[in-house]
Amino acid sequence: MAAAAVAAPEVLRECGCKGIRTCLVCERQRGGDPPWQHPPQKTHRFIYYVDTGWAVGAEESDFEGWAFPFPGVTLIEDFVTQEEEAEMVQLMDCEPWKLSQSGRRKQDYGPKVNFRKQKLKTAGFQGLPSFSREVVRRMGLYPVLEDFRPVEQCNLDYCPERGSAIDPHLDDAWLWGERLVSLNLLSSTVLSMSREAPGSLLLCLAPSGFPEALVEGVMAPSRSVLCQEVEVAVPLPRRSLLVLTGAARHQWKHAIHRRHIEARRVSATFRELSAEFGPGGRQQELGRELLQISLSFEGRPL
Repeated sequence: MAAAAVAAPEVLRECGCKGIRTCLVCERQRGGDPPWQHPPQKTHRFIYYVDTGWAVGAEESDFEGWAFPFPGVTLIEDFVTQEEEAEMVQLMDCEPWKLSQSGRRKQDYGPKVNFRKQKLKTAGFQGLPSFSREVVRRMGLYPVLEDFRPVEQCNLDYCPERGSAIDPHLDDAWLWGERLVSLNLLSSTVLSMSREAPGSLLLCLAPSGFPEALVEGVMAPSRSVLCQEVEVAVPLPRRSLLVLTGAARHQWKHAIHRRHIEARRVSATFRELSAEFGPGGRQQELGRELLQISLSFEGRPL
């Protein structure tokens, strides 16, 4: 009995869920019929093909062989080496991880922000971690990121034993800018993208020779599907770098489902400043201060 009494608080501390968010830890603790509701799965699943920029209906689905353009996704495979990956995760694990929602753990390197009130504080922010200096430098070698200057880095730790996931969401657009950049480490996963807007997506019948043929052109649209019923699966290989811009950044919500975490996964997400904090913006002085701190690469997690 005494051993059980000691073990219980340790289990409780493993969960950082609040409100409607849950993980395997708190679900086991609550037991019985869950009072919460997981979002229903979308009716129609499409697969994103990085070589063409198109989303294509999954095999054995109602829209198998049908496709639509899906702009705003850039995927750079093998962005870091296996040795660099191991070193980065080792250095992350030398710092404390904080419990977060839905079975995740996190490390934040950035200003403290109240998005609802649109206020932020720089106190305690010392910059991005030193091991990210080379990662940021390497980003600038790619045209899509040649002027990318991140002011925030958020490391997230996913684990199947905790039932880690992240619900569909859009990142803030008041403070964070056009590009959302994420480095996927330790295991492959799937980014699931969905859109709640009304209306329909126009589909084309993918020509023979897909996916290569989509690069040259497709037939005229001849079928449609409701936006709210579609989910686009973006495969994320291990050690790849993902960049979301445009519609993929601002209109399509992104998520990581529990079923797509099959081994430990660590992601490092980098965010740049919005135009309001850039040159000529209303808060350009604060933006300049944030960048100076961020790019010193002297940070510790907050």
